[in-house]
Amino acid sequence: MRIDAHHHLWALARGDYGWLTPALAPIYRDFDLSDFKPLLAASRIEGTILVQAAPTEAETLFLLDIAEGAELVRGVVGWTDFDAADAAARIETLAARELLVGLRPMVQDIADEDWLLRPALAPLLTAMAKQRLVFDALVLPRHLTRLIAVVDRHADLPFVLDHCAKPYLATGDIAQWKQHIAELAQRSNVVCKLSGLVTEARADWQIADLRPAVDHVRNCFGPQRLLWGSDWPVVDLAGGYAKWFAATEILLADTTADEKTALFGGNAARVYLGKRGRPAP
Repeated sequence: MRIDAHHHLWALARGDYGWLTPALAPIYRDFDLSDFKPLLAASRIEGTILVQAAPTEAETLFLLDIAEGAELVRGVVGWTDFDAADAAARIETLAARELLVGLRPMVQDIADEDWLLRPALAPLLTAMAKQRLVFDALVLPRHLTRLIAVVDRHADLPFVLDHCAKPYLATGDIAQWKQHIAELAQRSNVVCKLSGLVTEARADWQIADLRPAVDHVRNCFGPQRLLWGSDWPVVDLAGGYAKWFAATEILLADTTADEKTALFGGNAARVYLGKRGRPAP
């Protein structure tokens, strides 16, 4: 099964997408599965991982309801309030929904750059591991050293690095990012999501602009620890689904058939669906 390991769906009237404003005109509208299915069919993708886009549990429940009614969606990466006094109980309650496969605090938007290092977070990550959930790390390059420390403390919790930690491709200032990615990749409980790069590149990006980052994560993580994701519909801000999919096929052209099978679905099934979610047929 080919799996798109990262996409979103939203309904503006829900009102909890604080980052989604009219300034982002190409994606400032509702997006549902009827919009998505033709794109998936064109790329021969049969399953998806649906990821939160709002920092509310209400949105997570909205996504879980969609997933439970759609065979296409294999699992949901949701959100909960990790700063709440009853956060551990919240995690347990959400985990009762079998299609919840992971949680994603929106670390990139949290003002406290040391948020990942808070002592209060540790028992919550332990609770996630107990519930067989994955931690999706939505971080920026400046957070990588903190993430490494957290990963080292929670060897039993799988971590997925979203969007390769958003390297600064538009400026080409990626030397420090490369150093920290190489260090993070030494931790076997971390995999990297090959997604979100085009929105970090210049507006008229070319494949050559993406290659330094793609080649680096390939070299560091290897084909068994990379997951392909579209980041749709956000990818519509930078060329769209088909252009990104075609670019990755070129960037990964020298991989073997088995490696492509892993990158475009097998790894996502192992990481996200091995213990939870809707199993691949």
